[in-house]
Amino acid sequence: MSFIAPELLRIVVGMVAVMAFVALNVLVLVYAERKGAGHIQRRPGPYEVGPHGILQPLADAGKLMGKQLLMPKSADPILYWMAPILAFFPVLLLFVPMPFGPVLTVQDVNLGLLLILAFAGLNVLATLLAGWSQNNKFGLLGAARAVSQSVAYEIPLLLSVLCIAFQYGSLNLSTIVEAQGSWPWQWNFLCQPLAFLIFLVSAFAETNRAPFDLPEAESELTAGFHTEYSGMGFGLFFMAEYANMVVVSGVCSALFLGGWRGPFFDGVWWFLIKVYAILALIIWVRWTYPRVRFDQLLNINWKWLLPLATANLFATVFLIKLF
Repeated sequence: MSFIAPELLRIVVGMVAVMAFVALNVLVLVYAERKGAGHIQRRPGPYEVGPHGILQPLADAGKLMGKQLLMPKSADPILYWMAPILAFFPVLLLFVPMPFGPVLTVQDVNLGLLLILAFAGLNVLATLLAGWSQNNKFGLLGAARAVSQSVAYEIPLLLSVLCIAFQYGSLNLSTIVEAQGSWPWQWNFLCQPLAFLIFLVSAFAETNRAPFDLPEAESELTAGFHTEYSGMGFGLFFMAEYANMVVVSGVCSALFLGGWRGPFFDGVWWFLIKVYAILALIIWVRWTYPRVRFDQLLNINWKWLLPLATANLFATVFLIKLF
């Protein structure tokens, strides 16, 4: 292996580990979501396949991989098949600068936050292509909603991230984690509570999760932008949604909750505990609160989140210059 550069080898091994991590997380989160939904709504959830339905995600994955790939006659074949690929594979790059532990990072990138924000935007393009290419009114409406929703909520999310970047003078996630202490009162969610709240709300909207799941509102648009997708075409969209949930939870953990730092024995376990706590919150919110209307969705952003995020950014810059 001497002819392979160490950095290249590290990236290859890291990306293989990321793919395994994403696949395992999808299985775990699908089971957790279905069980969580069942218990919140006072029913058992999946129960037949394996003990307490624990093998149901594997059965679902087998069904998706075994289903025939179909395409509407009037669809654009190139864009139709490009959309699910473009939705899923760029998500893997978002894990490259993620600091799972003190030395457990695929690549320690100085502009890691910028990389995540840049590649996360490709998901909007994939959604637009999916809705446009299938030549279906429900898909087109879902795509239009997704684009306007994502463009709107990217702004307050970016402003909340900038507050932390200005505070530490860095876009490197590892640097931001190391600058926070090991105890909860040293983490950023206490000194930047408004930015933390804005980031969380914007993350719900950016990942199309309830109560902001308007692009795929089943009661209005059948399934929105993936109405005409079946088999692994739908499976890639499904995996991309859960991978994006893990990404926003990881970024939130690193920026506001101390990342891999904890009261005892810093390490990857603290990072995972915080990530799964945020994921549990996302699942709980989905099955607890009703979906908002589209005008309410945009009003929350333009009337509340954006002004508050802008004011918070100016206050942060002022205090940094003052002290």
